[in-house]
Amino acid sequence: MKKVVIHKPGGYQQLKIEEHADLQPGPGEVLIEVAAIGVNFADCVTRMGLYASAKKYVGYPITPGFEVSGTVRCAGPGVTALNPGAKVLAVTRFGGYTTQLLVKQSQVFPLPEQLSFESAASLPAVSLTAWFALFQLAHAQQGNTLLVHSAAGGVGSMLVQLGKLAGCRVIGVVGADHKRAAVMALGADAVIDKSSQDLWAEAERQAADGYDIILDANGATTLKQSYQHLAAVGKLVVYGFHSMLQTRKGVPGKLRMALDYLRTPRFSPFDLTTQNRSVLGFNLSFLFDKDTIMQQGMQQILQWLESGELQVPTVTSYPLEAVADAQRALESGQTIGKLVLRCSP
Repeated sequence: MKKVVIHKPGGYQQLKIEEHADLQPGPGEVLIEVAAIGVNFADCVTRMGLYASAKKYVGYPITPGFEVSGTVRCAGPGVTALNPGAKVLAVTRFGGYTTQLLVKQSQVFPLPEQLSFESAASLPAVSLTAWFALFQLAHAQQGNTLLVHSAAGGVGSMLVQLGKLAGCRVIGVVGADHKRAAVMALGADAVIDKSSQDLWAEAERQAADGYDIILDANGATTLKQSYQHLAAVGKLVVYGFHSMLQTRKGVPGKLRMALDYLRTPRFSPFDLTTQNRSVLGFNLSFLFDKDTIMQQGMQQILQWLESGELQVPTVTSYPLEAVADAQRALESGQTIGKLVLRCSP
């Protein structure tokens, strides 16, 4: 088997492809012959050495990756309903950049018939992140008005669609004109292109009374204004700090990080109560011990897919050997939808 190993944090050169011994499943485990792997910004942050859960659960050396698709090779004792040859998708807390993956049975799901391996690998992490943000934290309700930052990305494209499924009015924010059409095609009621429009003036024009829910993974560049543009009893959901982690040759600038850390707003409990607003935050990688939540989310997402109510993200694929190119592209901020790595037969 082959897998990507990061022996120490750093730039793209730290992504080493290595050969390792084939795996064997233990009790309750499934061995998947991996066909495709989802690429997420969290994988890049893991490479940089700045992902808290990577340090907590694994340490270095580490293989990044949260989601795969492929074929069941074999299963360990106690596994039911997953026979060799079954096409599946799976979620994993790290370890996904590999040609063979061992996971618990509870983390494996049948591959929907209408999906290719590459499309399936693009799905779990972004869809679970969007589902948890909207329905477990923010409790989106019909008639709410949502502002979705980075609406053309993997999570953003899911937030737009799930917001519409919840009966909400959804305003998407993009950073380039070529992304606008993709977000409108997902059902957004309006799209703000902050490269050519005044983001907050246009946001106010779209929702003069403020937003019921704002979903923001940008960090210091937008968090303060996002909070200030909440309606009464509005909720700001934070799930990342992308702007803090701009890189040069794959390495984040320490000065930029320090300045953004200082610029990041601190939310006082007194202000939250007097202003009648909420700030909610989470990291999906800390939820892998919550099997019930994972199962509930993925089952609902798969139902929406099978009914045609939910689209998978637009997918751009790279061979596993081009893992550095994929991460470089994702960090550029110019991609639409989701990037995946494909494994050789």
